[in-house]
Amino acid sequence: MSIHVSNVTKLYGEQKALNNVSFDVKSGEVIGFLGPNGAGKSTMMKIITGYIPQSEGTVEVCGLDVREESLNVRKKVGYLPEHNPLYTDMYVREYLLFVAGLHKAPKENVDVMIEKTGLSPEQHKRIGQLSKGYRQRVGLAQAMLHDPEVLILDEPTTGLDPNQLVEIRNLIREIGKEKTVMLSTHIMQEVEAVCDRVIIINKGVIAANQKTSDMQGKSGVVILNVEFDEPVSANALKKIDGVKRVQHIDGGHYLIEASEAKDVRSDVFKFAVENGRTILQVQQEKAKLEEIFRSITGK
Repeated sequence: MSIHVSNVTKLYGEQKALNNVSFDVKSGEVIGFLGPNGAGKSTMMKIITGYIPQSEGTVEVCGLDVREESLNVRKKVGYLPEHNPLYTDMYVREYLLFVAGLHKAPKENVDVMIEKTGLSPEQHKRIGQLSKGYRQRVGLAQAMLHDPEVLILDEPTTGLDPNQLVEIRNLIREIGKEKTVMLSTHIMQEVEAVCDRVIIINKGVIAANQKTSDMQGKSGVVILNVEFDEPVSANALKKIDGVKRVQHIDGGHYLIEASEAKDVRSDVFKFAVENGRTILQVQQEKAKLEEIFRSITGK
């Protein structure tokens, strides 16, 4: 087991940032660690990497207790924090050589990481001159320089353009074939594209822990894509039994999130008749991860 978290609680004064959290991550898994802002994601990642201690419970990385063997844990972990701390006055290659020296990693690793993260065109620039996207690449490169067994990536694709997103996702997918990756993000398409399993944390507790495919297939949520001939009241649609949430797209077009346990299509047709509206189309779709996330976290 690469990561073992058992009954972890983190207190900031009287506030519980984490409340009795437990989960495991196997070797070679790519895990999506999701949650609303303030749910405890970054706190959990900082505890796993040994940057802050837990108040209660135990955390092991590659069989090592993070509290008792913090330095040895850090040798096995690559970490990209949410706010990527870089020495902006240093040149890209100079900085990566500096980090390699701290880890006592071979200098050849710098060339490999520069190539892998697409930094070749920018390697002789000062970090302060780089775009946010390229700074993220530098952060990814430094996290992987010492060839760690576990990668903890907190919002790794922040600031990347669409082309860079695809490249970094492909890189994470490739890394996941050899290493354990724990990835925090708000981009649900990213989770669907690269993650084997999803752990959702909400208000400091684990709200879901499933394979990505299982979560989408057994979410208990369906989406109705409905188009009326004219706009209707979204609040009135929400009152239909079984309807959880309604999103107005435009005109008479709505996405209706409903419980899988009750087929609401007949009630939606009845609603249309009672309100003198015609349904132009209705299509039932499998819930996407974004809708499932919102359903679980209440967002």
